[in-house]
Amino acid sequence: MTMHDIYLLSPELSLAGLATLVLLVDLIVKRKSYLFVLTIVGLAVPLGFTLALLGSLDGASMMENEGVLRDTLVVDKFGLFFKLLLISAVAIVSLLSIDYVKRFEQFQSEFLVLLMYSATGMMLMASTKELITIYIALELSALPVAALAAFMRDGRSAESGLKFLILSGISSALLLYGMVLVFGLTGSTQLDDIAERIATLAIYTDQPFGSYALLMGVVLMVAGFGFKITAFPFQMWAPDVYEGAPTPVTAFLSVASKAAGFAVILRVFYSAFGIEELSIEWSAIFAVLAALSMTIGNLVAIAQRSMKRLLAYSTIAHAGYIMVGLAAVSTRAGSGDSSLGISAVLFYLSGYAAMNLAVFSAVIAISNRINSDAISDFAGMARRAPYLSAVLAFGIVSLTGIPPTVGFIAKVYVFGAAVDAGLEWLVIIGVLNSVIAAYYYLRVIKLMYLSEPPSTDSIESGIPLRLAMLVTSAGVLLFGLYPTGLLNFVKSAAQALLSTS
Repeated sequence: MTMHDIYLLSPELSLAGLATLVLLVDLIVKRKSYLFVLTIVGLAVPLGFTLALLGSLDGASMMENEGVLRDTLVVDKFGLFFKLLLISAVAIVSLLSIDYVKRFEQFQSEFLVLLMYSATGMMLMASTKELITIYIALELSALPVAALAAFMRDGRSAESGLKFLILSGISSALLLYGMVLVFGLTGSTQLDDIAERIATLAIYTDQPFGSYALLMGVVLMVAGFGFKITAFPFQMWAPDVYEGAPTPVTAFLSVASKAAGFAVILRVFYSAFGIEELSIEWSAIFAVLAALSMTIGNLVAIAQRSMKRLLAYSTIAHAGYIMVGLAAVSTRAGSGDSSLGISAVLFYLSGYAAMNLAVFSAVIAISNRINSDAISDFAGMARRAPYLSAVLAFGIVSLTGIPPTVGFIAKVYVFGAAVDAGLEWLVIIGVLNSVIAAYYYLRVIKLMYLSEPPSTDSIESGIPLRLAMLVTSAGVLLFGLYPTGLLNFVKSAAQALLSTS
């Protein structure tokens, strides 16, 4: 491995190195708060390497890679976009965990280390172009999360960790079997080679996907990736795991895991199965899954009495909204920008990260003080914690898709991509589901502002939590009022994916 190879992997290597450093420093310091300072400050290193790689592209679609990693790693704006998003998510989750981790004070370093190792795997998922490497990266991201979910070491937390581990193993087996079928049919695990060898099958036969074996392989891969993004019907783990896991872990799962899942789906399907005949067929699969995820997620969320379970079903519904962009393959309409669906997905993921982390920051601050995440216990919270309630309400407004938040712009963008692709029926379902979502989202705001509080005691939050809420809320407002900069970035990232596919 040359120094150039190391440079290409520098964001992942530096993040893994930071995790190892935190583990070592834990052996010699007594004040565990220093570990969080080291983590948040140390994240500047992988961030700096990512920005340096971004600057090195200099208008090129990807960096030349002729070393030992040439068949497995691709460095382009698409992958670097997700690395920036994941590093930001780790930083925010670390901030909002500082007070929460006092519940397991002896294991604070392990919490941070597992968080960063999982993010390392997710960053690799966004930049790999070979099936075996994708699978290894996915396992690297999933196994630490299973441990994190069980970190509270009580009955519910242990159940959530075990459930995540078992169902993650099942989904990994389905994914691996799908990859085996694709390999058996094409004789290659390289995404570019797979696309070339599938082309003849797709063109010269009238079978679905050109081959029933390929059809089965794609279906199994969709099932495996569907677990990662909590898409229906592969979402059965989310409510229980979200409820039992530590709330910062739930926040990390809802944002980082979803982003990594969509990153690898876009990479695989646009690189390996991106020819027109196939893209029309798999876009139809994702369109159906999008409609089901939106509908089931929103309808079941109405009946929830726990804030964490409500957000779990909310994330299922938002996976459906994002898949609307995934299904929006412009070739269906025969016109339009072929990268519009991809850029819509990337923009929605960015906005969703900001607004969901804002909501979770406020939920953590409130539930830590009242020792409950029941929605009924948030009654009258605006009188006890005006700042926290305002952040929570603002994040919920964005999740609903009300202007001037980033949630509104994201939905307009993703639904616009679907209309451009000829998926008007899916847009109608999406709009109807947004109305349904407004019912249970705005019910929480009504409870906080119009109901009588069970207590008049004020609720305070620490500086790290307030900083996390300030950063995420600012992102929700900034990208809602002025989305141009982010839009330009995601468009260039989408074009990079298409040019390297």
